Amino acid sequence: MSESTIGRYRWTICALLFFATTVNYLDRQVLSLLQPMLEDKFSWSNTQYANIVSVFQFTYALSMLFAGRIIDKLGTKKGYAWAIIIWSVGAIIHALAIPMGEGLMSLLGWFGIAAMPVSVLGFMVSRAVLGFGESGNFPAAIKATAEYFPKKERSFATGIFNSGANVGAVLAPLTVPWIGEHWGWEAAFLIIGGIGFLWLFFWLFLYDKPEEQKRLSADEFAYINSDKDKSEPDTQGVHQEKVSWIKLLGYRQTWAFAFGKFMTDGVWWFFLFWLPAYLKAQYGMTGTEVMLPLVILYSMTMIGSIGGGYFPIYFIKKGYKPYDGRMKAMLLIAIIPLVVLAAQPLGGISFWVPVLFIGIGTAAHQAWSANIFTTVSDMFPKKAIASVVGIGGMAGGIGGVIVTKIGGALFDHYKKLGHIETGYTIMFTFCACAYLIAWIVMKSLVPTYKPITDL
Repeated sequence: MSESTIGRYRWTICALLFFATTVNYLDRQVLSLLQPMLEDKFSWSNTQYANIVSVFQFTYALSMLFAGRIIDKLGTKKGYAWAIIIWSVGAIIHALAIPMGEGLMSLLGWFGIAAMPVSVLGFMVSRAVLGFGESGNFPAAIKATAEYFPKKERSFATGIFNSGANVGAVLAPLTVPWIGEHWGWEAAFLIIGGIGFLWLFFWLFLYDKPEEQKRLSADEFAYINSDKDKSEPDTQGVHQEKVSWIKLLGYRQTWAFAFGKFMTDGVWWFFLFWLPAYLKAQYGMTGTEVMLPLVILYSMTMIGSIGGGYFPIYFIKKGYKPYDGRMKAMLLIAIIPLVVLAAQPLGGISFWVPVLFIGIGTAAHQAWSANIFTTVSDMFPKKAIASVVGIGGMAGGIGGVIVTKIGGALFDHYKKLGHIETGYTIMFTFCACAYLIAWIVMKSLVPTYKPITDL
């Protein structure tokens, strides 16, 4: 049966997920692009900037554990709507970081709590709200993908919506530095933060569960469920029994996903939050000077996201089960970031050398990300997917906090010694090797396809 006969409404849903993920990454990247400006304005050290960033990551990590459970309970439509409302508000209130910080500092003074810079406190609170809201994006998007796509298309659909992260990462340097220079840093947070409310209108109008979706043809509904496990229940969202975290943690499949996220999420976030600072520290680039290299770098990641999502289909067509084909693809993907090892040794030639090598590494990350998310829907029934993604997201967030804090400390240490490039060499080495380590452990925990059937 052809695509035109089956219907294409599921791709409309994929487009919604793509645009939500684009907004998600636009909002989280504004701070890193303004970091050189804010560092000069507020005299931040690398450690203070790392503290601000790590608050987002820590809040995101803890919230991911509950975000999946909340979305499982509320259902995809309501859960996603609340997530984008909260994170859009969090993005906007960054513009009020200074008055917020002053008010909070006065309040903390009454309790005798030691003071910290007002700007640091205000941005930390703003990042916490943003992290809480943004934690709902991927659990909701993966759940929507599981609802609207058969297993054989899920990694491709995930690759498409996950490429929204790359589009957001491309659009941010095209807009944020210019807005910051011409209208002020506050305007950048206000304008970018407000975009989420535009998406919300289309989501509420166009999304319903497949069994309630009037725009979905009977043929397409049947196609979506064509490779559904017999053990998988028909009910969704609030009608399902809860699956306890303790029970989910009893499965090796959960630990494999969580470890893969722990090792690799921090790599993506490190590049996302530190690249503008790196270009300033190593090459003296600030403001709109970083626009072109970052646009090119993140444009490369789109190829990785979509291509990586499609890659496992090659193995699946050869007869591999979805998980086994995905792991074959992920091994090859895990080798690619090793090129980042050459970024610093060859960086003296031109800033384009590390930009291009890191671009290859981040493209590989997005290919990896599209596949590691889909291993969850390969293994678990739909009622547990968002909760497992939440557990893995929490592990990834904790890994991100560790990477960020170590990076900030290393950069300040080697900056005092006059060799800040050594700090970046150490961090790039970890980023290059993280994926192979993650793959080896994941493969050891779950050597072959073994879906969960007793939930």
